[in-house]
Amino acid sequence: MRTSLVTGSVLLALVGSSAARPADTPPLPERLADTGGGSQLITAEAPGTGSTTGTVSWWNLQSGRWVRAGSAPARFGAKGLTEGDTRVQGTNTTPTGLYDLPYAFGVEAVPAGTRFPYRRAGDRSWWCQDEAARAYNRWVEPLPADCGAGESEHLVAYSKQYARALVIGFNYDRPVRGRGAGIFLHVNGSGATAGCVSVPAPSMDRILAWADPARRPHIAIGTHSGTTAITRY
Repeated sequence: MRTSLVTGSVLLALVGSSAARPADTPPLPERLADTGGGSQLITAEAPGTGSTTGTVSWWNLQSGRWVRAGSAPARFGAKGLTEGDTRVQGTNTTPTGLYDLPYAFGVEAVPAGTRFPYRRAGDRSWWCQDEAARAYNRWVEPLPADCGAGESEHLVAYSKQYARALVIGFNYDRPVRGRGAGIFLHVNGSGATAGCVSVPAPSMDRILAWADPARRPHIAIGTHSGTTAITRY
């Protein structure tokens, strides 16, 4: 009888402990306000707005649940992160928000398995960041007369960072002049970025092999908490 009482007490204690344990935290995409409506998502999360490092993860929606397919250490702007809707060009900040991914590009050849439209950068390839130019925040070949070279990026000059990259659709569809241009997910350079998100080269290749435009992937960029929390987007 004593053995039964002890066993019963232990079982009750275990049940009570299990009931008191908080439920598992849902995967990050399930806590976002919006994921873009597709079945793939990239999240780029930093501890706070002053952070220059964090984590990039990529996710698949499977049977109604988001499952992480991979993750990598990330770098952000040298001046941290800021709200994308009010960002100012030239501030070296990474814009927070939820964005589409128009296409991939690179100085190097398209990696095997890439399904995204991929544009190879050459000597004539520039990203126009001149606020006065008609092609503001666009790839141009060659550099137009109204787009100053000093206000733009000659893509092949960044052969390490732009070896392979994805265009982030920040300020892209209807560009607001002065908001910012040339925001990409690209390969790490020597340190923090000028406003992009970067990851190690092998991780960039894995992301390109994973990303499927038919599944409409987006990227959510934000902080762990606060007014720029990634869960707001």
